[in-house]
Amino acid sequence: MLVYKFGGASIADAGRMAALLPLITEAKEPLLVVMSALGKTTNALEAIVNAACKDQKEEAMGLAKKLEQQHLDHAMKLLNDSYYSKARNALQGHFEALALAIQTTDPKHYDRSYDQVVSLGEIFSTCIFSHWLLQNNLASEWIDIRNVIRTDDTFRDAVVDWDQSQKNAQEIGAILNQGKVVITQGFIGATADGLSVTLGREGSDYTAAILAAMLGAASVTIWKDVEGLQNADPKQFPNTVKINEISYNEVIEMAFYGAQIIHPKTIKPLQNNGIRLYVKCFLNPTREGTMIQQEVTAAYPPLIALKENQVLIQATTRDFSFITEDNLSALYSIFHDLKIKINLIQNAAISFVACIDNREDRVAALIPALGENYKVTVNEKVTLLTIRHYTPEAVDDLTKGRQTFLRQETRKTVQVVMDGSPVGSLQ
Repeated sequence: MLVYKFGGASIADAGRMAALLPLITEAKEPLLVVMSALGKTTNALEAIVNAACKDQKEEAMGLAKKLEQQHLDHAMKLLNDSYYSKARNALQGHFEALALAIQTTDPKHYDRSYDQVVSLGEIFSTCIFSHWLLQNNLASEWIDIRNVIRTDDTFRDAVVDWDQSQKNAQEIGAILNQGKVVITQGFIGATADGLSVTLGREGSDYTAAILAAMLGAASVTIWKDVEGLQNADPKQFPNTVKINEISYNEVIEMAFYGAQIIHPKTIKPLQNNGIRLYVKCFLNPTREGTMIQQEVTAAYPPLIALKENQVLIQATTRDFSFITEDNLSALYSIFHDLKIKINLIQNAAISFVACIDNREDRVAALIPALGENYKVTVNEKVTLLTIRHYTPEAVDDLTKGRQTFLRQETRKTVQVVMDGSPVGSLQ
């Protein structure tokens, strides 16, 4: 069997969604399709939950109605009258679920409220797409992945219960064995008591990998709007280079550093099960794309990750005691308890420095927690640049004219925390 994952760009409008049909009908093996939300839907749902948690329920409901109409317009452009009517009725039920999620938001449990709202984006998109396939007489079945992927209750970054999910996934296997295409959602799952969860950044890719591992897929293909993986984000740099082959390890390294590539959680189940991963362009599917495999002998160009809107936190001991194991343990515990990922870390004799994502709620909790025992210094709106397989020329080009706050180098990697002004050009 094969697993295809389609992201938001591939279904951003009715024309693009319709153009996916040949990719599915031409698949030579049983096919499982994992789909993201329509482009910008997740952002819209985030705005809805933020308004609701600020007790602006009427505004949230207004935004939800606007989002509903956008999905109905999308479906109307794609479907004939009969299938549009069916899709509209199904969507109405899902948007009623959104209305309930809005009314039950709780700012004291923001992450839980977030997941009940944001998880619905993929439900909306797959509802429309499944009706498109049925309209085209393709034997297919829509599955709510929340009935399959079982997780803990770490909302916004849930941990998968592999044993229970594996048992649940056999339902999908049975449908595939009937010769049907299965359409399901990425990014989401559910707790044992039925609360929706999201799986963290690039969660749709992770869903594809989970299901591929559980069902013994031959390969996973992630369909993007670029011709394979690039050595940098083409939205940030105009002159990127396509990578034909890359190893699992390099992908994991780059994703860890923040590259918009493949999340390490996606790689692990594929690597463990020897499943091939391809990244291809849905706009030009005959092109070769990128293959991700165990080992690659070819040399890499500089691989660049740029994380903007970062916060640089420095914690200094008040009594001038050294940052040794005891202090490090206490500091790590604070970050761990607040579920804050550290993107770069450095410690000196009496100070500890960490670069983190600027998530307002968590930064607001972190500063006073550190301030109980340490003097805290903060630099906001900084940028973290990481270059794997760096050259001096690449470092100079990308840091030219920037104020540098911190720099670290190893044999293969350089990282620089610098001010938030525009980066230089990639040569």
